[in-house]
Amino acid sequence: MIILSDKLREQLLANGRQRDIDHVPVVKSFNPLGEGVWLATELDADGDTLFGLADIGEPELGYFSLKEMSSISLPFGMGIERDILFTGDLSIAVWAEAAHRAGSIRAAEHIVYAVARARRGASDALPSQAQT
Repeated sequence: MIILSDKLREQLLANGRQRDIDHVPVVKSFNPLGEGVWLATELDADGDTLFGLADIGEPELGYFSLKEMSSISLPFGMGIERDILFTGDLSIAVWAEAAHRAGSIRAAEHIVYAVARARRGASDALPSQAQT
């Protein structure tokens, strides 16, 4: 699977030009056979250096290589995959805090999605409350 589509690559590059913002993750990549999850928010102009939250045993904010991720060869001819259903919803700082508290990105997903749902529910409720 192609880890980055052209659209995702453009969004990551645009985010990379705005380093002073706490971006929402654009793409989630994962090892389908074991440990390893990466949430990327930015891509450097070099086309290889991603910034985001990586979890290969312990979640850590930092830089990682797209080429290295793409070159990982797993059993059965598999490689690192992109989660095509992923929606970042909240900033990378929120993801990092949740992952550190939960112990991993995978464990944090339940927390982050619950928070995002609660925020959406609260914002959906505001207009109806104003009408009453």
